[in-house]
Amino acid sequence: MATLGFLRRDFEVFAIEDFNIRLAKIDEFVTPRLMRLAPEFNRELSRSLHLDFFPHIARHMRRAANPPAETWAAFGPSRAGYKRLGHLALCVSGVGIHARVIVKSDADKRPEMVRAIKSKAADLQQAFRGTKIQQYQNWNCREMPRSSTANADFFEGLADVLAKKSGALDAGFGWPVRDALTVDRAEVLDAFRELGPLFSLINLAS
Repeated sequence: MATLGFLRRDFEVFAIEDFNIRLAKIDEFVTPRLMRLAPEFNRELSRSLHLDFFPHIARHMRRAANPPAETWAAFGPSRAGYKRLGHLALCVSGVGIHARVIVKSDADKRPEMVRAIKSKAADLQQAFRGTKIQQYQNWNCREMPRSSTANADFFEGLADVLAKKSGALDAGFGWPVRDALTVDRAEVLDAFRELGPLFSLINLAS
């Protein structure tokens, strides 16, 4: 079984209170592992979702206080950056790993994304086939978000949050630490493929 290779110490760095020490340990343990995984995931996502992806590793360069509660490798459709576009992200936090689709509050064309999600909520429900999904928006990073059924109401709710003045979208699947230590890479890639219909809809709208 080809695991992601994370060790328990990788998750424990997020419990370090000192800002500089936590950042240093993230750079020492977590970031190199994400950098090794990113090319493989980028290649597989490009192949399975029929879109050219470009990987971006979080560096937290602008942060001067409040140490990051998670870090990530983002996969977006632009080489120039990912924050102004909808993107996929492999995130690592103190409670586990997470495969997510994200639209930040300062992303371009959020109104178009909202309209697209609302108009296709029933289609998304059919594509997700009743699977359980987690909403990460305003997540506290201290425990896994509650799972919800990926039905039309769920996607309508995502669109309603995204439509707010400072709204965003952040949803996906998570593995707690005990599972993250042994989860197969193929399972995580399958989770990203599961998010494909939502990501593709967002990407077309933008």
